[in-house]
Amino acid sequence: MTTTQTGYQAVITQEVEAHRKAEYPVHPVFLNRWSSRAFEAKEVTNETLYTILEAARWAPSSSNLQPWRFIVAKTEEQKQKFQTFIKPNNQLWTVHAPVLVLILSHKLRQDGELNGAHAFDAGAAWASIAFQAHLLGLATRAVGGYEKDKAREVLQVPADYELHAVIALGYRGARETLSAEFQERELPNGRRSLNESIIEGSF
Repeated sequence: MTTTQTGYQAVITQEVEAHRKAEYPVHPVFLNRWSSRAFEAKEVTNETLYTILEAARWAPSSSNLQPWRFIVAKTEEQKQKFQTFIKPNNQLWTVHAPVLVLILSHKLRQDGELNGAHAFDAGAAWASIAFQAHLLGLATRAVGGYEKDKAREVLQVPADYELHAVIALGYRGARETLSAEFQERELPNGRRSLNESIIEGSF
């Protein structure tokens, strides 16, 4: 790690401490992980990538159906294919991510009936990716701004799979590599009070 990178990490640590205060004691991983748009031009090895996806393999799963699937783009050709359906504003920064992963979920149970938990379980897999990546020193950001119909066509996704988010994955870069608009937003954000999310007994 260079001196510049070390200094930037110190700034990020200060910003996390300034913007993120837990109301109850939680593991630091939950406060220190946040979604970045800035990525270094540094390769993510297959071992690192597959370690991250291995964590997702062990996510909680209703009836152990494991509906999640991951379409991975690592090569320039594969990533350019993804850029054809990512919306222009998101192309400005996703083009620099070393890896892009589209998370899908299989919608049906083994008997052909709808698996009502398929999207819920895919969300658990995404969380596992985000936290395992953070533990390995990488950053992630989920991208909802893409054309799903075009992605389905370009990637030849069957109709019984639902498309969720494109995950940009890589080593966190300095915010100065982003456009001015994105630099202003390249911060660890806070959360509303826990009491605002808890409903005791009934709505």
